[in-house]
Parts: sequence; C-alpha cells; structure tokens
Amino acid sequence: MTEPTSPHLLIAGLGYTGKAVAREATRLGFRVTGTSRAPSGPGVIPFAAAGEALATATHLLVTAAPGEAGDPVLATHAEALAAAPALRWIGYLSTTGVYGDRAGAWVDEATPPAPGQDRSRRRLEAEEAWRAASTGRALDIFRVGGIYGPGRSAIEEMQAGTARRTLKPGHAFSRIHRDDIALAVAAALRQSLPPVTRILHLVDDEPAESALVTEEAARLLGLPPPPAIPYEEAARTMSPMGRSFWAENRRVANAATKAALGIAWRYPTYREGLAAILRGEERPAHVRVETSRF
Repeated sequence: MTEPTSPHLLIAGLGYTGKAVAREATRLGFRVTGTSRAPSGPGVIPFAAAGEALATATHLLVTAAPGEAGDPVLATHAEALAAAPALRWIGYLSTTGVYGDRAGAWVDEATPPAPGQDRSRRRLEAEEAWRAASTGRALDIFRVGGIYGPGRSAIEEMQAGTARRTLKPGHAFSRIHRDDIALAVAAALRQSLPPVTRILHLVDDEPAESALVTEEAARLLGLPPPPAIPYEEAARTMSPMGRSFWAENRRVANAATKAALGIAWRYPTYREGLAAILRGEERPAHVRVETSRF
C-alpha cells in the first residue's frame, strides 16, 4: 500500500488529553482520527474501528489505560497493528506511578521502575507489551505526572467550594498541565526517529506539596484558602484510591526529556498553569478529526 501523502495520527482514546493532542497535531498538518468506546459527535470513530484506521496511520498515540486483562488496544487490534504498512511511530501515555514510593527522592528517565501498586504494575506490564509490539517502529513511552488543566484544577475546586488543603510536609506530587502533554507529543511527532524506545517524563519543573497548589489558587482568586487539615485527619474520609496516591512520595526529573524533545514547558510550574486557567487560556478548539470510512 502506498503511504498517505499527509501524516495520519490515530489517537486511541480521544478524551481530555487526547483532544488536546488532536488540536496540536492538526495544527502541524496531521490528519487525525480519534477513537472512543462510546463515540458521540462528529469525527470520533468506535474503538472497534481502530483496526481499519491503522491501515493508513503513520503515527499512533495510545491514551487508554490497561485493565486487568492488559492493554485494550493490543488485546483488540494486535493483528492490525502488526500489519499496519505505514506506521512508523507509537506513543504510549503511561504514568510516573511505575517508580513506586521513593520517600521523596528524585527519579529520572534512567531510573529503574519499581511499582508498588496494582494499577502501576499493570502500567509497567503494558509498557513492556508495547515494547514487544513496536518492533521496527519508534516507541515513545511518556510517563505522565498528575494531569490538570482547564476544568480540572484547583481553580475550579476553589470556585466550587470543594478544595481541600491537606498538610503532609515534605510530600511532593509531580504534575503536568494538559496542554504541555500535547506540546510534548507534538514535538515527538515532528521528529524523525529510528526504531528505538525512549522513556520521556511529562512532568513540570517543580514537584510541590498539594497544599501549596490550593493556596496559590486561592491567592489568584482573592479568596481565603480552605482550612488546613493534617493528612492523618484527611485520610479518614479519603477513598482507597485517594489514599493510594498519598501513599507514594517521589520527585520526577524532566531535564533529559526536554532536551530530547527540544522544548520548554508553556507552564513550567503550577503557578503559571493555574494563572492561565484563570485567564481562560486554551488552545483553539477547532480540530479536523476524520472518521473511518465505514
């Protein structure tokens, strides 16, 4: 089959982050197809149709999380993936959770993973499955920190009166603005890469305590911060999932990633990111997302 005249990006999982990537890729001149298990609206194809889209895709970004049965894309479309004639790059959005608890120490792109929770172990297993499936193609494994952005940040929580200021001194989270994920993926899409695997960290430049982020949102809004609650007290009303995030403490470095991609973050810390959200900054909403032919 003749390779398409324009690059074609298939996004397996056109959700909050996938849509931001689609906007960036469209600006770069990519033809973009996005999949969803429950498609609605123009331009989104059913997840089951991804096999057909792979027949013309030059690039594939996987945002879908693995379940207990493994990675859903590989479980459903492994044959189409192996046969995809034009596919030359695969990006997989994983998590920094694969590093487990480091008692506040730094990890970098060369640090061996040591997941401590089931969901993180599943992510690492999915990474390894993609390594095996990507033979002959470039593979970028993006290990992503806590994602925030318009509609999903401490700004909205403060405005809704649902923000909490939980104190756990020395406990830092690494986070990333959604649009900086899109920036990094777009940078990778522009590169011509050999068929090797890269580990890339999508985290901003300043791991920070959760309470500091809430306090900054309050400051920007001119509101008093919520009452401070010690973690031991707050944990009593947290869900098991919520407590699991607080159970691990690590700081994630990003220097090698920014050098490899040739980028600087739009929002290098939560301060710039929250300020932009308050100003209503967002990438343009027009996206040309193509559907499957059937």
